[in-house]
Amino acid sequence: MMKTEREKMEAGEWYTCIDDELETLRQAAYHAVHEHRTLHPSKRGWISPALRTLLGSSTDSTIIEAPFHCAYGINIHLGERVFLNAGCTILDTAPVRIGDQTMLGPNVQIYCAQHHKDAEKRCAGLEFAKPVTIGKRAWIGGAAIIMPGVTIGDEAIVGAGSVVTKDVPTGATVVGNPARMMGQA
Repeated sequence: MMKTEREKMEAGEWYTCIDDELETLRQAAYHAVHEHRTLHPSKRGWISPALRTLLGSSTDSTIIEAPFHCAYGINIHLGERVFLNAGCTILDTAPVRIGDQTMLGPNVQIYCAQHHKDAEKRCAGLEFAKPVTIGKRAWIGGAAIIMPGVTIGDEAIVGAGSVVTKDVPTGATVVGNPARMMGQA
């Protein structure tokens, strides 16, 4: 039996993102994100009802400031007292796990999709997805970009504007593009 494009995506295999089932999932995310962005804060709460239902998991203490964008939402797992500041984007074609008490500054971007390097295949929508994991009590500075497959350890700090292409050890501070440990050349 052939796998669906969603099954391939979930397995970390090459899949075509131009697919009806995946488009339906993306539309559900668009609607949930729209509700989150447009509801009055007194009615929205920390996370709008539609977005909370869409997310893979979150807690009552999770805060997502508007605006927020995600590709699917279903692959996002947020721990206790996680804070996502305004403008965060999570392209969750693979699982994204963010540990307890972690804070993301404004406009942080997390990418899971890796597009094909061959132009024809890329234009046909061929890509694969790698998960992103951020540990507990980490701090991701504003406008940082976290690339596919990266793991950031507990209590790590990512400087504002950094592009994280490699794993960050527990307790480390990284800055720059590409992000490097503080004190390294």
